[in-house]
Amino acid sequence: MANEKLELELLPDEHWWGGKVADGRSMPYGKSLFKADLASSFDGNQACPLLLSSKGRYVWSEEPFAFQFDRNGLLVSSDAGGLESGEGHENLQGAYNYVSRTFFPPSATVPEELLFTAPQYNLWIELLYEPTQDKVLQYAKDAIAQGMPPGVIMIDDNWHEPYGKWTFHSGRFPDPKAMVQELHAMGFKVMLWLCPFVSPDSLTFRQIEKRGILLKDSSGKTAIRRWWNGYSAVLDCTNPEAVTWMRDQMDALQREYGIDGFKLDAGDPQYYEADDLSYVPGTTRNGHCEAWAKVGLTYRLNEYRACWKLAGQPLVQRLMDKNHEWTGNGLDSLMPDGLAQGLLGYAFTCPDMIGGGQYENFSEERLDQELFVRYAQCSALFPMMQFSAAPWRLLDEEHLRYCVEAAQLHVRFGDEILELARQAAVTGEPILRHMAYEFPEAGMESVLDQFMLGDSLLVAPVIVKGARAREVLFPAGDWLGDDGSIVHGPAKHRIDVPLGRLPWYRKQ
Repeated sequence: MANEKLELELLPDEHWWGGKVADGRSMPYGKSLFKADLASSFDGNQACPLLLSSKGRYVWSEEPFAFQFDRNGLLVSSDAGGLESGEGHENLQGAYNYVSRTFFPPSATVPEELLFTAPQYNLWIELLYEPTQDKVLQYAKDAIAQGMPPGVIMIDDNWHEPYGKWTFHSGRFPDPKAMVQELHAMGFKVMLWLCPFVSPDSLTFRQIEKRGILLKDSSGKTAIRRWWNGYSAVLDCTNPEAVTWMRDQMDALQREYGIDGFKLDAGDPQYYEADDLSYVPGTTRNGHCEAWAKVGLTYRLNEYRACWKLAGQPLVQRLMDKNHEWTGNGLDSLMPDGLAQGLLGYAFTCPDMIGGGQYENFSEERLDQELFVRYAQCSALFPMMQFSAAPWRLLDEEHLRYCVEAAQLHVRFGDEILELARQAAVTGEPILRHMAYEFPEAGMESVLDQFMLGDSLLVAPVIVKGARAREVLFPAGDWLGDDGSIVHGPAKHRIDVPLGRLPWYRKQ
């Protein structure tokens, strides 16, 4: 049934989560006016057609819907119909576990273990569009020399020939196989950046256009779309032949050079049109985003930034590019957006690059060394953490030491995080958990500056410039801190947070 509407009256003290990850700072909904349309852009990140209530209610659909909260309650509308709602699941955790089992059951498969047990290193900020074999190896050597643990290293955009010809650029990478072997010997695994675009003036374009695996616009001509790197044709990933063609190139990179995995970028809904002619007729913009994400399911070492649905699947979901700033789309958005990822079914989450993912923010006059350290600390006890801008290039000795300590802390907790990932692959539960998820009776629905890692570790990063103290809310129970202190909850404590400290507490 099309053009369907659903109206729910809000219950006393009811809070809601869901929709788009990028709206994490607006969650929970229900206390003020808010509206969103899941058929439009995801604002650079993941989305899922799901709303969850602290009172055990939910709304779900297989298709995009629009929703709004106002004084009269919740209104959900869908042009495609198929809205489902339910109640009686007690609380946020109960509602989440029901919809997870029912609508996106977990796959029981975990992405590559090294993603959880060691930091990641994305070469974007340092190398931009000019990666070379020598520069990649030097970054890896510098990281090791500074005491940073080896992990996954990602060679970003422009390692290749024209878009769509996924072979190493012979001028910049004279011997990629030897490079990968050297990185492996240092303890790294290697990822390459990919996208669904094909340069329209390339031999690859001329070859595959004849095969009918490129997206067509409403007139039946090959679609040429503007994206952040110019104009390109787009693979039609609803076509199995297009997926096979893409995977054949990826498999060749693994077979010939020892590449371990892939960062599959772009695929955002805004690069498609509602009236595009695709292999599967009537595919929505969201559906094309989902089809691109499915390409990565074959590879245990993967990363996405934009995704529609596919909750419960073994896909790594990174937060959108953040700014080098304390507030706005900066450090203060990591926890709210990361918590939203978990509540939308994306358990295998990674914050954005430490310090932010906007390369223009790292000029000498704009760099905030304290902010960089707090970014590293906030990321350290996420399921994953990712460096890009090299702290050994940007920071003085003291601030660099704190970043190395944050990286080493992640390694220290690596086995525990990996075990939580394995549990999430079976149960579907988030690894990074909202306080209200784990403690539904504690009145912590609006707490966005602390989180639970699993069911026993409370983490309270510092996200305020210059702060050397902060308040932490402790649920009932005894909590043993990283500083050796014991807090008896429920309680609100003001704790000291010198620049070198990431506060965490273990429930006894």
